[in-house]
Amino acid sequence: MTTKKAAAPGGATPRDRLLDAAGELFYREGVGIPTDALCKAAGVSKRSMYQLFDSKDAVFAAALERGEPALTAWLLPPPDDERGPRERLLYVFERLEEAAREPDYLGCPYVAAQVELKEPSHVASVVAARAKRRLVDFFRTEAGRAGAADPGLLARQLAVVYDGAGTRAGIGADDLRGLAVTMAATLLDAAGVPGDRPPR
Repeated sequence: MTTKKAAAPGGATPRDRLLDAAGELFYREGVGIPTDALCKAAGVSKRSMYQLFDSKDAVFAAALERGEPALTAWLLPPPDDERGPRERLLYVFERLEEAAREPDYLGCPYVAAQVELKEPSHVASVVAARAKRRLVDFFRTEAGRAGAADPGLLARQLAVVYDGAGTRAGIGADDLRGLAVTMAATLLDAAGVPGDRPPR
């Protein structure tokens, strides 16, 4: 997905401060950030961190899990949105292009976690994979509502465009303005997903 951050309620507890710091540092600097640096940024002692979490990996996983609901709420149209399925699908890519214009955009944090960790069974990789599955599930559901012949295939194709475009923007290799939406629309056209009817 993208990079929208979940705000900690009050941000006062050591656990909240750790998760705030972890979400920011892991996204900006990677999972190799030293435990000392994480604790210093959070204003929490290592002893306190290990009282709250089994390991730095567990902090990373918890930070990813904590941020996902807010990110999903920002990225996906609300369930009661009046747009048709095609526009609901393209909405995600409009959001991606919007996020990619931010100067601190480094790509999808969940893709980054999976690529950097490389081990699918890693606790943070499991959280990241679950978040990415939710996006594919959304694509599949909307593709089915739109009448695509093969909603599962279209969902996977859209996920490739989403992750690929986000990664290229995150490494500074491409400007997504008008690109991600156009690519997604081309896939929808090829799958026979019609434009939404204008409201009466």
